[in-house]
Amino acid sequence: MANTRKFPHTYVIIFSFILFSAILTWFIPGGEFERDLINVNGIEREVIKQNSFEFTESRPQTWEIFSAFYEGFVDKADIIVFILIIGGAFWIMNESRAIDVGILSFLKISRRLERFRFIKFLGVNNIIITTIMLIFSIFGATFGMSEETIAFIIIFVPLSISMGYDSITGVAMSFVAAGLGFAGALLNPFTIGIAQGLSSLPLFSGIEYRFFCWIVINFIGIAWVLRYASRIKKNPHKSPVYAEDEYWRKKGAESNESIKYYTPRASWWTYIILSGILISFAILHPISTLNVGNSAYVAPVLPVLAGLFAITGFITARKSLHFFILNLLIFTLLYLIAGVMGYGWYIMEIATLFFVMGIFSGIAMQKSPSDITNLFIAGVKDILSAALVVGLAGGILFVLENGRIIDTLLYYIALSMADFGKTASIGMMYIFQTMINIVIPSGSAKAALTMPMMSQFSDLIGVSRQATVMAFQFGDGFTNMITPTSAILIAVLGVARIPYNKWVKWITPFMIVLIILGFLLLLPTVFMELNGF
Repeated sequence: MANTRKFPHTYVIIFSFILFSAILTWFIPGGEFERDLINVNGIEREVIKQNSFEFTESRPQTWEIFSAFYEGFVDKADIIVFILIIGGAFWIMNESRAIDVGILSFLKISRRLERFRFIKFLGVNNIIITTIMLIFSIFGATFGMSEETIAFIIIFVPLSISMGYDSITGVAMSFVAAGLGFAGALLNPFTIGIAQGLSSLPLFSGIEYRFFCWIVINFIGIAWVLRYASRIKKNPHKSPVYAEDEYWRKKGAESNESIKYYTPRASWWTYIILSGILISFAILHPISTLNVGNSAYVAPVLPVLAGLFAITGFITARKSLHFFILNLLIFTLLYLIAGVMGYGWYIMEIATLFFVMGIFSGIAMQKSPSDITNLFIAGVKDILSAALVVGLAGGILFVLENGRIIDTLLYYIALSMADFGKTASIGMMYIFQTMINIVIPSGSAKAALTMPMMSQFSDLIGVSRQATVMAFQFGDGFTNMITPTSAILIAVLGVARIPYNKWVKWITPFMIVLIILGFLLLLPTVFMELNGF
């Protein structure tokens, strides 16, 4: 009988990265740049002081590889808690089978659309995937949607499998799409905003060419996903995660059992209480300022949302509990977008929003406080493995930082670019930003660390600072979808139950295409006269 090779567990793979990082600290000397605090677009950022690098005493890592899990858990505590709260909240909501009802209703509507010849020619599912991906790409390009995609995985993975695809397609519809937008970065204040501010460029200048790049990146990215989804639709067994998706198929099969439509009295009380709360907030905040890049739009967002909830909540509650809770989920997502764009919400506020959604879903189902608590705990248990792997991945950065080799890597790479021409230099900058993203996945942190040095270097070789910003933009954006140091990627894969090794196998060819595309899109910034460059 032939031996079948079993691939290591995701935890083993990530611990191997920790071990490799520790080995590097034995061969790469320690080093440090001096850093200054400067104001960038109204926010203080720590940046590297020019020509300040000094070698320091090396700090080879040994037993620290075993404490890396603890340190990573502490460093990524916000994302870990976010995942646990999301898991608990959705478990409560799923008890009502509202998402199942929503998916079934959505599929029925999509089948009806096939009656139209033009839509049938394009393919209803193709239109759905393209539309969803464009929406998430816009979110990624305008306000840097990233962590927020974790919550959407629980929605889009079951939807994708119900449509005849797999969990990878579900992840691509939200996380990958947001990543494409993040790389396009039309108005992203966390990447382009900081990078241009540090490079002394007008905020969001050069948007015309970046918009062209965003269109090209999305065209290639969506076409790649549609091609893959079509292949899986024809033969689901070709999916690399077919075995892992059994979990989602089983849940779907259970959901296809007969559903009893009803509306308990508690749903009406939930509707009345929530309407009162939302109207109160609308009175307190009648006008909101939505920030999109460097532009601000004033609008009565909260009054409009409160009014819509009062109307749709009444209609859906009359229909059934399932549609009422589904409506609650939709408005949770709408308030998430309003909060992020208008009030600067981050992980804590978003987690709180979903936590409240879970509690009110339980109340609407007429569950007792103890029942709601038990459901929440069950959801936390179900998603715990995804939270643990985020802490383990955070250990990679701890080892590199504790070993004092991150600044040394920055210094060596900058030196290697000293004797190249314009084309080679912009290519090396791009490679540098791509490689450093594996070590520092945070776009804002990487911009603060690298752009002061890179913008000065671009002046010396005669390359536009705007081109240097774009090299950072592409280098930062693409590899977020593959690097094991990205807590968001690891969290997304954990929630979707996709092993890291299978994700890498799927996305590597796509990543190669995107990286080559990024370099080709950089060439016009060197050879052509572009507005803002």
